[in-house]
Order: sequence, then C-alpha cells, then structure tokens
Amino acid sequence: MNENKKKENIIARPPIVVVMGHVDHGKSTLLDYIRKTNVVESEVGGITQNISAYEVEFRRKDDPTNRKITFLDTPGHESFSKMRERGAIIADIAILVVSAEDGVKSQTIEAWKTINEMKLPSIVAINKIDRPNANVEKTKKELAENEIYLENYGGKIPYVEISAKAGTGVDDLLSLILILSEMENFTGNTEEDASGFVIEADLDSKRGIQATLIIKNGSLHKGMFVVVEDAITSTRIIQNFKGTMIDTASFSAPIRLCGFDKMPKVGAEFKTFKNKKEAEKYMENWEKTPTPQEKNSGVGVPTSPTSESVGKIIPILLKADVSGSLEAIEKEIAKIKNENGEFKIIGKGVGPISESDIKNISNSQNIIIIGFNVKADKSALEVAQKRGMSISFFDIIYKMNEWLTEQMQKLRPKIETIETTGRAKIIRAFSRTKERQIIGGKVIEGHLVLNGTVKIMRREFEIGRGKIVNLEKEKIKTNIVEEGSEFGMMIESKIEIAQGDILELSSIAQK
Repeated sequence: MNENKKKENIIARPPIVVVMGHVDHGKSTLLDYIRKTNVVESEVGGITQNISAYEVEFRRKDDPTNRKITFLDTPGHESFSKMRERGAIIADIAILVVSAEDGVKSQTIEAWKTINEMKLPSIVAINKIDRPNANVEKTKKELAENEIYLENYGGKIPYVEISAKAGTGVDDLLSLILILSEMENFTGNTEEDASGFVIEADLDSKRGIQATLIIKNGSLHKGMFVVVEDAITSTRIIQNFKGTMIDTASFSAPIRLCGFDKMPKVGAEFKTFKNKKEAEKYMENWEKTPTPQEKNSGVGVPTSPTSESVGKIIPILLKADVSGSLEAIEKEIAKIKNENGEFKIIGKGVGPISESDIKNISNSQNIIIIGFNVKADKSALEVAQKRGMSISFFDIIYKMNEWLTEQMQKLRPKIETIETTGRAKIIRAFSRTKERQIIGGKVIEGHLVLNGTVKIMRREFEIGRGKIVNLEKEKIKTNIVEEGSEFGMMIESKIEIAQGDILELSSIAQK
C-alpha cells in the first residue's frame, strides 16, 4: 500500500471518555441522561458495580455532523480503584464529576491522582447545581485546595456546571468533549486489524466465556480471530453495546464477544487475526508481559508479604459475576481482619457456584461460601446441604462487607481468660473423711458458689484444688456466700486444708 493510501485510511477517531469521581456524585445519572436509558435503576442499590461502555452520538451547535463519543462508566466506590485505573488507561479523555453539594471527597482525590498519572486530558463537571445545598464557589475552592485548578480559577482545566438529573449544561459538556478531542487529534487506521483492551469478562451459562472489549485502532469483521494473551475466540458472534448483532466494528467501539476458550485477563490487550493459523502462532510466541495498568500501578510484580500473619484463618470460597467484581471484592475482604483472625480466599472464580466448587472445599472447616451476583447450581446446593455448608448470596458489596465483619466476630477464636471471682480465708479445719473435709472460713473478696472449683493457696503458692460440694451460711444451706460473710463448707480434695489457707474461686471468661 502506497503512502497516500495509508494516509487516506488514517481518520479522526471518536474519543473514549472515562467518567470518574466519588460514589453518589452523579456519574451514572449523567450517563443515564446522555444515552436516555436508565442504568441506575437497573443497578442493584443504585451503584454501578462493573465497568460499562456506551456509544452515543451528539451534534454541536456549530457543526452539522453527528459525532460519536464512547463513554466508560467506572464505579466510584473506593473498592473499585483497580477498575478505575483500568478505565483511565483505556480512555482518551477523563471527566471528573464533583458534587456541588458535597464537594471534594476521598475518591475525588484518588480519581484525580489516577487521571494525572495517566496524563489524560480532562474536564471537571460540577454536578448537582440545582440542589438546595449546592455551592459551586465553595466546590471550586475545595478543588483548588487539592491542586485541581480550573479555568479562570488559577488554572487551565476546563469545567462545566451541570445538573445530570435535569440535563442542565450536559450539551455544553458534550461539546467540550468534542472540542478537546479535536485539539488532541485522536486518529485510527481503518485498514489495520483491530486491537484494543478487555474491559470486562464473565461466564454466561448459555454462551460460555464472554468479554467486553474496546477497539482502540483498526477494524474487526466477522470470521476473524481475537487473541487475549493465551485466550482465543472467533468473531462468529459480535454484539455492539446495545446487544445487537453486528458484522463489523471499528475503533472506539465497545463490543462483546463470546466463546473464549479460557477467561481473558481484564485490562489485557487484544489483537485480531484474519485466520486461525496466524492467531495460534501469536499465542505460541506470546510471553507474559505486564498489562498497561501493571506498568503504571505495579500490579503483577511479585512482592514479599509485608503484613504479619494474624490469628485464625477463616477460609472463603468466592464466586462472582464478572472479573471486575471479583477483583474489587478481594480487595475489600483483605481489609477485614483483627488481631485474632483474618479471611483467606482459598477458591475463587467467575460464574455460578458449581457442585465441583463445593466438593473441592469440603475438607475445609468453618468455610464461608459467597456468591456475588451469581446463583448456585441445584447440585451444588444439594451437596452443600448434605455437608452442612451454607451459601450466602449478595448483590451489593458494602452489605457483604457488613455481614463478613459480623462473621469475623462470630468465627474468630475465643481467648479464654481465668478471672478470680472470690477469695476466702480458712478459720477452722474440721473432720476429714477420705477426700472430703469440713472447713469454716470467711469470704474476704468477691463470693464463693456451690459446686465451684477452688485453688488451695498456702503462703501464696497453689498446693492443690478442690470442689465445693456443700455450702452453708449461718448453718443454712446456700448456693452462694458473699464478701464479708462467714461460712461452713464441705470440700472435695486430695489435699488436707489447714487453718490460714486461702481458697480462690476462678471462672473462665471468653473474649
């Protein structure tokens, strides 16, 4: 192909935009308004829990042409930091959403740090400007205090004031994205074989292993083969972000492919080939290299354990709907520990809980089995029931966290402590028959109780132990004698008790 022909194939590429920010600051509401669907209501608990990609079309007032923009919706909760990093690596432009009500929060700062590390062109969207407690000026000030300097406020970062719910300012935001895209001059070559990144992977009960991909360059056609490291599939079925079957796709488009022979690594690069032989040759020569996020964040680099082992290990079997959820849940579980115990994931995977999952962990004691956004096979439920194992299902991470924290308290090892609850001084020692002896004394601290086991102390040394088999106060039988009271008792012991000995009653407490 001559040079002129090559240049003809290099054309402007739609921008891929990542929307980032603190949980509840309106990222999903913004995307919902843009694409006129309702993702928030379909998300359990109103929280986006795995990366989603959407393609929209928009026409600027000064441009008669419809332009495409691809949006990545990344979760804002702190648990999903790795997913946000992945979104930022794949994206061309970042939108940082900040609530005009709540201002800058911890995940706002974390998101901005990721944007800076990835050197992404960015726009700040100050959201919820229609709310009664909105304070845009205060929000700008807080942004500046955190070294996020907006245009006309000490810096050059473009910003838009919006209401994602009402749609105020959203067209201005979309226009700004397209202007920024033109300035950055994103391009792609239509004639090259498609390449890009895996943003999500899961196991579908009917279609098998499937993955959501973002094409960064080139074109994808039916009949090609897609390779992600050592995983491969054909493009027999290509779906766009709406789930519609398509025959071809090009750069910046989010697509879904099914039929991978193994779970592709989320965040890894994919390449496409026109025939299977070329694809298999690439797989043979493939060597494990760091993914883009590993290069930028140090993920995948083996390190020595830095934390000391704590108490009891409570094993967990974890199954989740998608790789991103699995990753976020692992991070959350690692945080739940105390001085007496910690959780350890001994089995994990994507897809429903199967019979083999249960059988593989049947030798583990006190194991916790968790299904996140997945069900359990009927045979798995039957085997678990037979073996006395319970399976817990969740669809919101913070609720799972709360439950696991409670389980940690219940399952952690109990530390037994011996507490002295009573002391008595022996005033008189009477008759002794075999191992039983009648004695009299006075409780000098705490209390004595019937059937209590006591230490026999002589000159501050324990010389033996005994059991109180009869207890009297003022010659009347009783179950307890309080501090300051005199008593008579029959004690069962191999040791002969003498005047001046001290009896100590102890109890075992669990903490």
